[in-house]
Amino acid sequence: KNDCCFLLILHLILLQVRNFQLTEVSSTEFMTPSAFIFLYELQLFLTFRNRSVAVWNFRGELVTSFEDHLLWHPDCNTNNIYITSDQDLIISYCKADSTDSFSEENAGSINISNILTGKCLAKIKAGNFNEQKKTWKFQNTITEALEDITALYYDEERDEIYTGNRHGLVHVWAN
Repeated sequence: KNDCCFLLILHLILLQVRNFQLTEVSSTEFMTPSAFIFLYELQLFLTFRNRSVAVWNFRGELVTSFEDHLLWHPDCNTNNIYITSDQDLIISYCKADSTDSFSEENAGSINISNILTGKCLAKIKAGNFNEQKKTWKFQNTITEALEDITALYYDEERDEIYTGNRHGLVHVWAN
């Protein structure tokens, strides 16, 4: 494996532990993130900054930017992010589409994206359920469940997403 150490000063410095080779990435290419998640199986790392997610390799090269994956919180909180064990998907609490007339100002969406391509594969949002049945009596509950999510977990065996929010609501999202 490619053992690597990260140093954040004003720019990114990657230190290959085995051969002590340094790789510097300028601050114009790599802005200091608020959080990292290391993907050891893929030898990549995710960075989170100003609601954006990006994937980098250990050579300091940008691998992926995400489409339609604007995080809800400006300063990343990993309680609202789940990476699958295969490290192929990221599930996050994101801002809902600004064009979505059914989404409340406080309601976000749960976005599921491919880590290597950055493509949004699926999205859970209040409008999804309203379009299915215009008079669905649980619409408010779904909108409330998508408001200010504070915790997100994905059960890979059951294929279910669990969320909790500041109102104390716990919701299970399943097919």
